[in-house]
Amino acid sequence: MSKPTSLKRTSPFLLSGSWPDGFTASILLSDLRDACPCAHCTGEEIMGQQVFAGMKTLAPGMNELRALTPVGNYAVQASWEDGHDSGIYTWEMLRTVFEQKKLSEETLREIAQRSLH
Repeated sequence: MSKPTSLKRTSPFLLSGSWPDGFTASILLSDLRDACPCAHCTGEEIMGQQVFAGMKTLAPGMNELRALTPVGNYAVQASWEDGHDSGIYTWEMLRTVFEQKKLSEETLREIAQRSLH
């Protein structure tokens, strides 16, 4: 899977991405956070059993993206305002999140209008 040609935060809660094949989309940062692939968020397999670190907690800043940092040539690591930064999103995974959570043009217009008021 190819890496995005562009990843840009277009509002405090939206992330837009473009790929070389022409696919473009915007998603909610909360959807990106919900898709965090780290062991704390998804659990990890220990001796054949899935073990979770605990219930998902709501914390101030948890959906506020601080940075997306490249990891080699295969992924980005998300850093969030609540201090969580162990999620590494491969290009393939990131593309899947954008495809599954893509906001419609109508929703984007509604969000833009709400932010004007």
